[in-house]
Parts: sequence; C-alpha cells; structure tokens
Amino acid sequence: MYVLLLCSIAVAAIAIERYRFYRQAGTGAAGFVAELGAIVRGHAPQEAQEIVAMQQSAPAYIAGAALETAAEGGDARLALDTAYGDMAMMLRRRLNYLSMIVTMAPLLGLLGTISGMIQSFSIFSIRAGEPLAITGGIGEALIATATGLCVAIFALIVHTYFAQRLDEMLNVLDKTSATLLAALEEKGGEAHAA
Repeated sequence: MYVLLLCSIAVAAIAIERYRFYRQAGTGAAGFVAELGAIVRGHAPQEAQEIVAMQQSAPAYIAGAALETAAEGGDARLALDTAYGDMAMMLRRRLNYLSMIVTMAPLLGLLGTISGMIQSFSIFSIRAGEPLAITGGIGEALIATATGLCVAIFALIVHTYFAQRLDEMLNVLDKTSATLLAALEEKGGEAHAA
C-alpha cells in the first residue's frame, strides 16, 4: 500500500509539472505560427531572431534556433531539425513514468491482495472455527487491489491527457517548421533574384 501511495503522489507531481510545462510551451503558439512567415520575410535574419527570442513558447524555441543559425550563415534546416528533436524530447519527458505506473499499480494491488489472502488462510489453520477471522482478512486484502486500480485509472487519465497535448504540440511544431522553411526559402530566392 505504501508503494501505491508513492505511485499516486508521483502521478500527481508529474501531472502538475507537465501541466505547467505544456502551458508555457503552448502560450501564444497559434498566433506566433501565423505571424512567423511575415516576421522572417519582413526582417533580416538577426532582427527576426531577436523578435522570435521575445517569445517563450515551443515554436519560438525551434524557430529561434533555426534563425540564429541562418543569421550566422549555417544550415537552418539542420538547426531546425535538431531543435525540433530537443523540444520533442522535452515534451515527452516523464510520460513513460505515467505509462509504467498505469501498468504497475494494478500489479502491486494484486500482490498486496495475494499476500493478504495468504495471511488470511494461515489464520484458517490456527482458528478453524472462526469464519469471520478469514472473511475479514480477505476483505481487507481486497482493498489493495481496489487501491491499485484507482491509482492506475488516475495515471491513465493523466497519461491520456498529456499524450493528446503532446500530439497537439508536435503538430504545431510541424507547422512552425514548414512555415519557417518556406519563408527562409522565399527570402533566399528574393536575395538571389536581387
């Protein structure tokens, strides 16, 4: 039961931390992506990078890395891919622990139930004529299974919510990448034409 208590505390702590991270990463993301093309086309790479650096969202993080590299004359696509991978890892952080708790909590509950039933049946050999001693012990042992299932359900709900948020954020990052690359290619084409 103590391990299940630790698991439930871990789920709550991960949920709070991830909620705060996703809220920060998604703040103003849709508006930023909509304006990104105009920012890149209307400014020099250094100026565009400074404008993007004022944002604190996940799309701004990957766009800033690409624009910084472009301002230095490097490969913006490679910098964008690297920053995308880094941000994707930050977005996925600790979600595997939630998945593990979803699987482990019912098993811990069953383990507690089995050990409780073993104790109840050992009472059977000592107190042969007392059925209440046995059934009371079995009822108490089943509490571990119920607790394990409750922790697993809580962890599953939290994991599903953040898996959905992860998919949404990755979609926004994909749009950011496409918008930025298109704007940089268009700007590069204009520079060659001039």
